[in-house]
Amino acid sequence: MTRDLKNLNRVRIIGGKFKRRQIGFIDADGLRPTPDRLRETLFNWLMADIYEAKVLDVCAGSGVLSFEALSRGASFATLIEPNPKQAKELKHNADILQLTKNHVQIINDTAQNALATLNTPFDLIFLDPPYALDLWKVLLTQIAHHNLYHEDTLIYMENNQPLDDILTSFSTQTIKHAKVGQVYASIIKLT
Repeated sequence: MTRDLKNLNRVRIIGGKFKRRQIGFIDADGLRPTPDRLRETLFNWLMADIYEAKVLDVCAGSGVLSFEALSRGASFATLIEPNPKQAKELKHNADILQLTKNHVQIINDTAQNALATLNTPFDLIFLDPPYALDLWKVLLTQIAHHNLYHEDTLIYMENNQPLDDILTSFSTQTIKHAKVGQVYASIIKLT
């Protein structure tokens, strides 16, 4: 089956060894890549923590956060994507970037199902579900329940409203936070 390139959206990786490379993603409800300006802020925040990090991208979407992390020195990324067409596109993008199974794992399932199958803590977790699904509490609970973090794990969360109400249900430490355009972004640790 050939890819329909004219119907793919594109987003570029902004730093690291894949800088300026573009990756494709499909049109799908709730799929909205983190904007360049916010990604630049995020990876400036993570600069000292990204090298050799093991990354979990809970709601991968375009995969740009994971591919950006790998571009900047992360050692491995697990991407969870429920849409089969987008999961296939993630695999294609990994192939284009010459990322092997030693660098990336793509799981085509819902985050709720996939998190229960993982059995190791991650150094960096991207938690950016489609806003309308309101999954932050559910997914944070599963991350904690399945011990997918350690004391130094950084969790990046993104929402279209302040994250304070979500975080009051958990024992957390906010490391960084910002509002960029209409997006609220935070890096937290579960404590």
